[in-house]
Amino acid sequence: MTSLTHFNQSGEAHMVDVGDKAITQRVAVTEGFIEMKPETLELIKAGTHKKGDVLGIARVAGIMATKRTADLIPLCHPVPVTHVEIQLNCDTAMSRVHCVAKVKTTAQTGVEMEALTATQVALLTIYDMCKAVDRGMVIKSVQLLEKQGGKSGVWRR
Repeated sequence: MTSLTHFNQSGEAHMVDVGDKAITQRVAVTEGFIEMKPETLELIKAGTHKKGDVLGIARVAGIMATKRTADLIPLCHPVPVTHVEIQLNCDTAMSRVHCVAKVKTTAQTGVEMEALTATQVALLTIYDMCKAVDRGMVIKSVQLLEKQGGKSGVWRR
């Protein structure tokens, strides 16, 4: 196992130097779920929630969050995001919304944190918009599914 890269030899937190890394196309795909009451999911699906298009607003929030990741994660590099795709699908059988975020860049470091942030914020936005009718919603299983690019190549869950 390699050492943690965000600490120097003295154990102090620092930003990793990516200056000598190759600029390559990098992609990260993440997923997560928000479970809720069936009635809440029906409001979302029907588009009758009084706050409007829940999934549309959550998608935009996830995209916006992607671009702000370096402002939220202290040692995360600002990365020029070239593409963000967020899919939000209602799963009636499990009474949940499934979020998949795909983020791309051409840079010296990857976009795993950007994709994870997109997923979290999209799901948090759904929670925020629906909490008046369902405070028991649960965000679960936010995880990296795949990353591509850079020296380590492709990784898939």
